Amino acid sequence: MSHRTLEELNEHLQDRDHAILNDLERFRLLTSRQIQRLHFHDGHQTTSAAARASTRVLTRLAGHGLIAHLERRIGGVRRGSAGFIWHLGPSGERLLRKLKGLPARRRYVEPSARFVSHTIGIAELALQLIEADRLHLLGLLSVETEPSTWRTHLSPHGATEWLKPDLYLVTAAGPFEDHWFIEYDQATEHLPVVLRQCQAYQRHFVSGRHQAAHGLFPAVLWVTTNPARADAITRAIATDKTLNPDLFHVTTTERFLGWIAAGPPVGAPTEP
Repeated sequence: MSHRTLEELNEHLQDRDHAILNDLERFRLLTSRQIQRLHFHDGHQTTSAAARASTRVLTRLAGHGLIAHLERRIGGVRRGSAGFIWHLGPSGERLLRKLKGLPARRRYVEPSARFVSHTIGIAELALQLIEADRLHLLGLLSVETEPSTWRTHLSPHGATEWLKPDLYLVTAAGPFEDHWFIEYDQATEHLPVVLRQCQAYQRHFVSGRHQAAHGLFPAVLWVTTNPARADAITRAIATDKTLNPDLFHVTTTERFLGWIAAGPPVGAPTEP
């Protein structure tokens, strides 16, 4: 698609079209149902009507090459288009990067099943927060995804170290703000891998870089799939004598919203 054709197409896109493209860029992958919940939650008498409207819009955007879906589907082929997992298409990628003045990226490669599941799970946590904010169950001031979540600090030897949380949140409870680093765990990694990520958070905490910029250090919340895994992560953190257990908290996907709405426990450390 030529630059001129892309510009002409952009002139005919609606605000919701742009919002869908931006969310696919932000979350990388979204299911049909997640897009429906994000952008077709108002103005429809029934969920079925919203689903039909969402399908029409997604089909139109896909027809222009702005979005595309993976070969695999949620729930298999019997789910039809409702089971599609969407990502930016070549034209959508080019359009957004042109609008933002960014260079072209390499061609899209079909991701692994583990990456898809993890990415969709992170998007689901963010979507639950957005929906809770709409219902005034909590105040969501901001939610950042990778790579906006990435943070750096210098190691004691002067090397740059990266911290790459799955989500970074700022929520509001009355006059107070709560800051969160979120790690989504699907119980597919061995516990030593989880502990290495905890050690990366602790090194970032000890560096003091986040505290210098924000006056606090976010609560680190591990969100996992079931209570048994949550207990295992909690025990692993508690028994690792190199870690400050007050930095870390663990919950399940089922209890995630309740944790965020309640705010982090009082007394979380801010100084190493």
